[in-house]
Amino acid sequence: MHNIYTKIIASIHRYFKENGFDKAVIGVSGGIDSALSLKLTVDALGAENVTGILMPEKGVSIDENYLHSKTLCQFLKVEQFSVSINKFLTDFMALPWKPNELSQINTKARVRMNILYNFANTRNSLVIGTSNKTELALGYGTKYGDLAADIEVIGDLLKTDVFKLAEHVGLPDEFIRKTPSAELYPGQTDEEELGIAYKDIDQILRKVEEGATRDDLISKGINPNVVHKIFRLMELNEHKLRPPHLIQLKPRV
Repeated sequence: MHNIYTKIIASIHRYFKENGFDKAVIGVSGGIDSALSLKLTVDALGAENVTGILMPEKGVSIDENYLHSKTLCQFLKVEQFSVSINKFLTDFMALPWKPNELSQINTKARVRMNILYNFANTRNSLVIGTSNKTELALGYGTKYGDLAADIEVIGDLLKTDVFKLAEHVGLPDEFIRKTPSAELYPGQTDEEELGIAYKDIDQILRKVEEGATRDDLISKGINPNVVHKIFRLMELNEHKLRPPHLIQLKPRV
């Protein structure tokens, strides 16, 4: 894990230098992904150049997660702000149409990203993404919401590797033991929503990286329903990682 750690730190530092930025902002939720991303960014840029923004939704976000976020920011000595997103969500409910449940959930992620970019523009900072490789592969995130960022610092780490690196850098146990949740609605957990445990997802994704096909995985005794579901998610959500389709008016040379 040490080699991975040093490579990420060097890559963050190099990216900021090449693009003429020295300050970063990150949304801190109390989960392991944002906690590790914050720690790595601080180690790369220095605490004085990093700001953490806590964006709880009152009535949904767990108090423990808010406390963990606040405590971690204080421990790492980074500037922090707390912004409740409830007031922003209320305005969306007054739209001429009635937003459905999916639109309301996605709006939460997009409101949070708007807040981060508002700060980034104000303070000439880059937005740190907190998506891991497992989430990115499955498209488990909101387009132009939590999937939007200037740099994904743990984007090449599978979820199981996120836990290992978090332990390596010394993140508190409360982050490592915590059940992953995006807190999109009361009681929501990532693995329950996906319907598959992260360790099982990552086992399949590792084999896919090595070139295994859907049939290869099934022939090795892996549950066909799980295999089909993961491939379906990968195919269905691939568009989330692509830039908007650009209509070409001139033929490509």
